[in-house]
Amino acid sequence: MKKKILVAVDGSVYSSNSLDYLIRLFRENDAFDIDLFAAVSAGSKDQSWMNEVDPHRIENTVVLQRKAIAAKYLKDARMRLVRNGFAKENITSIVHASSQGITGSIYHFAKENLYDGILVGRRGVGRVGEMLLGSVSADLVRQCHEIPIWIIDGNVTSTRFLLAVHTCIHSLMAADHLSFILKDNPTAEVCIYHSRSAFGSTPSHSSKEEYHHYWGERWCDKNLDLETCLYKAHSQVLIQNGFPKERIIHITPRRGIHPSHDLLRQAKRYQCGTIAIGRRPRVDKGLFGGVSDRITRKAQNMAIWLVG
Repeated sequence: MKKKILVAVDGSVYSSNSLDYLIRLFRENDAFDIDLFAAVSAGSKDQSWMNEVDPHRIENTVVLQRKAIAAKYLKDARMRLVRNGFAKENITSIVHASSQGITGSIYHFAKENLYDGILVGRRGVGRVGEMLLGSVSADLVRQCHEIPIWIIDGNVTSTRFLLAVHTCIHSLMAADHLSFILKDNPTAEVCIYHSRSAFGSTPSHSSKEEYHHYWGERWCDKNLDLETCLYKAHSQVLIQNGFPKERIIHITPRRGIHPSHDLLRQAKRYQCGTIAIGRRPRVDKGLFGGVSDRITRKAQNMAIWLVG
């Protein structure tokens, strides 16, 4: 089954870093359809917003210029991917002009077209003020909980992942997403780690019945190890979805000053280029969501995968 990834492109060095990340992980892998996406502002002061309600209205010169610049960025990005082993037929370039803002444009387009992930570089600012990926990444974290977001900061070279685990359904969902994306990757490794500082030192009171809807009673009875932070369950999700058992590493749970600090420290210690973390729904303002927000803000030369 092919994976469908939306890649935000704005011509900045940060956008370039996200392309490097994509190349390092998935070059010469035909299992991916890559949609390169450039969002430009259609503005509102000159009534160009009318283009969205009247498709026959002719776009003004400013919007056409923005779209032309965006098309150039997309062409360069596409050529770069092709040079590095991606098949031409698996890459699509999309310029999207909208008055709803860059973040809204990316989010709604991804949601409507059922992408498996959104890849965005952090703190990127393109040559045109309307094409920016700086605050966009932070806004996407706040708005988008339906689609996994991959946020790239700086130059990420390692193909080892730190999977932050906890006794909750969303954590297992992150493992499921990770295995779906990485099962065909010949070099990726996954380190499973539970931060006691992040989730408390006592086992969760969650019952196995809460997991039956997703994995079935028989599977849960066999694999759910609530008393050990679901290390076994996360491993089984990875293995059953095709990720090699020999490339799964269990890291002993430890305590830290703060969960985000602890997870970033362990990722650095074990040379992980990416941290994958499951998020509870947006209505939950508790600790887990705060951890993902802080990790996203503090990560340097690292990728963060947020799975809602």
